[in-house]
Amino acid sequence: MKALVYEGPRKVSVKEVPDAKIERPTDAVVRIRSTNICGSDLHMYEGRTDMESGRVLGHENLGEVVEVGSAVDKLKVGDWVAVPFNVSCGHCENCEHGLTAFCLKANPSGTAGAAYGFADMGPYNGGQAEYLRVPWADFNCLRLPEDAEEKQLDYVMLADIFPTGYHVTELAGLMPGESVVIFGGGPVGQMAALSATIKSASKVMVVDWHPDRLALAEKIGAIPIDYSKVDPVERVKELTNGKGADRGCECVGYQAHDPQGREHPNLTMNNLVKAVKFTGGIGVVGVFIPNDPGGKDTLARQGEIVFDWGMLWFKGQRVATGQCNVKAYNRQLRELIHLDKVKPSWIVSHTLPLDRAPDGYLNFDKRDSGWTKVVLQPAA
Repeated sequence: MKALVYEGPRKVSVKEVPDAKIERPTDAVVRIRSTNICGSDLHMYEGRTDMESGRVLGHENLGEVVEVGSAVDKLKVGDWVAVPFNVSCGHCENCEHGLTAFCLKANPSGTAGAAYGFADMGPYNGGQAEYLRVPWADFNCLRLPEDAEEKQLDYVMLADIFPTGYHVTELAGLMPGESVVIFGGGPVGQMAALSATIKSASKVMVVDWHPDRLALAEKIGAIPIDYSKVDPVERVKELTNGKGADRGCECVGYQAHDPQGREHPNLTMNNLVKAVKFTGGIGVVGVFIPNDPGGKDTLARQGEIVFDWGMLWFKGQRVATGQCNVKAYNRQLRELIHLDKVKPSWIVSHTLPLDRAPDGYLNFDKRDSGWTKVVLQPAA
């Protein structure tokens, strides 16, 4: 089968690789119809993780079941499914508590948590390919309604970024009527803005400096803040009568940059401490990793940042972090899509065949204007 293979920093290519196949009775094989390029993929693409060469990338996957193992009970051939980026067993202690991003069994290395095509998250190939093997398929696959093919650009967001955007509002503790500032207008930040709107936030502010991203946020009623033109902290305070936002969402991660292109791993975290009110809540889903081979100094290479702990403590703020437990949210969000309550595909700028995946990575990584979200369609 054809698949997108990571070959080193900023080098990916579409190659023939061994077919995905049933390896255990609980597996299924899914023919991939839509698979997204995620901002998290760019960390690996840029060589900012210890991703091994030869791995197939892709953790935001949707497709059609073409084969099931002998122990698969619920799924059948022909079902359309969204596949959470978390690979989880469904019956370890963490899975039973709903913490599927921290499955204790799926990652042979002993780390809690596994994912498709992701550095340090187990041996599982990704879905930027014609086919994907899904372990523990009955548990991991979310079956989709009869409009799955028609709305696949919406439903594919259920694999990661829509639940992740919702998750960060939960981590922040957002309640109806509260204000929220979201640092990062990429796909996850856009989904956080959409989720905040679903949850009836009184004011949703999105901080970025890319005009195309800010325009997308404005389309759903968010207030865009261009931090290349204004101090984002001061602008948030202006918009909240000097108090600061009730809640804050970090949707950037350790590769945060200032508008001049200089990297500051601590930039958004410290800005959130300043921009969120006393006793407010901060949710963090932007990726921070324990080891960054491309870090600019020793501290960054060890996954450490200079963080304003004193002000966080003084303001009595709460911080919650971590990858999204997709299964905690994907069924409910699926229903919102099915009933035409939300349309997360408004962020999609490009749909490309698998053969053009290297171009998609190149342009998305450069943050070229208009490249806001790329969906690959291997079956096209």
